[in-house]
Amino acid sequence: MKTETTLSVPEMEEQIKQEFSVRFGGDGILYASAGRINLIGEHTDYNGGFVFPGAIDKCIMADIRPNGTDRVRVYSIDINETAEFGLKEEDAPAQQWARYIFGVCREVQKRGFTVNGFDAVFAGNVPLGAGLSSSAALESCFAFAMSDLFNDGKIDKFELARIGQSTEHNYCGVNCGIMDQFASVFGKKDHLMRLDCRSMEFEYFPFKLDGYRLVLVDSRVKHELVDSPYNKRRQSCERVAAKLGVETLRDAEMTDLDRIKDEISEEDYNRAKYVIEEKQRVLDVCDALQKGDYATVGDRMYKTHEGMSKLYEVSCEELDFLNDIARECGVTGSRIMGGGFGGCTINLVKDNLYDSFVAVAKDKFLAKYGHEPKVYDVIISDGAHKCC
Repeated sequence: MKTETTLSVPEMEEQIKQEFSVRFGGDGILYASAGRINLIGEHTDYNGGFVFPGAIDKCIMADIRPNGTDRVRVYSIDINETAEFGLKEEDAPAQQWARYIFGVCREVQKRGFTVNGFDAVFAGNVPLGAGLSSSAALESCFAFAMSDLFNDGKIDKFELARIGQSTEHNYCGVNCGIMDQFASVFGKKDHLMRLDCRSMEFEYFPFKLDGYRLVLVDSRVKHELVDSPYNKRRQSCERVAAKLGVETLRDAEMTDLDRIKDEISEEDYNRAKYVIEEKQRVLDVCDALQKGDYATVGDRMYKTHEGMSKLYEVSCEELDFLNDIARECGVTGSRIMGGGFGGCTINLVKDNLYDSFVAVAKDKFLAKYGHEPKVYDVIISDGAHKCC
């Protein structure tokens, strides 16, 4: 989902309000929803496992107002395109970015809630292709708005997350799990969330690092999940789960997997091995954080990267290179973050190593690949909300 601006949130808010006034007259109601990071627990959500995400201070923001018709008119500032569509299944817009908004409207309606025509202007400053889930932020922003504007805020937060997930499945061709939308809806400032993706039970964990910083290093290698082998990974996991007679790999242990090793392909074995080991790493990190044991947190991050690179095979040369640089610089923990096939690494960096790590990463990456990576400090923020 291609939308991004480099403006700060206050600047973006002002630009959206001005554009809404020019295009539709008057004022709308402003809504926002955040992108997300995931400290650990990658590709475990659709396998019934645990994830550990948090919302960040990069968001999608939209000014929205009912227009008294059965038509939706939306302008994207970042793409500089307008879409107009009805609210019936046959009214799906041609533009891919508009299908996210159309899909949210349809999924709200399918659940028996109301959506009427509206006008909207939106923009975002979630970095593209960095694994920060700009699409989930867009879905959550509009789902929250549909609940507030047309349904008195009565749509349960979990259902808002499921609406976003179903939009990806049914209108955007991505068979994703629930984590991205969950984090975008439930995010809480200065807290990460451990989510059990099977039971949907979750717990907030205070996350104010003392002496450390969370740093994203964006390779600027872009990926589009629809065109990637993402869905094939999920199919591998489902085949192994079926062979084991379990609903998801959440219920499998390495002893179970090794028992059927000769009956499945090497590729399916490797995919399942990564998922089974990753579910335990999430729990290890939660325990370590409660003890202030950042060395263990970092160790599990590096092990996750190795698994994603060698077993799940969703890394790429550039991200492996950034991970190697982190090790060389003494960074406590580093791993690929997001669906894979590009994007960024998330790094747990001691304060006193921050400047040298960023400088070395930029210099070495530029020398090898001809462009500098982008660096973002992570600030854990609130999820979907009404701004005013």
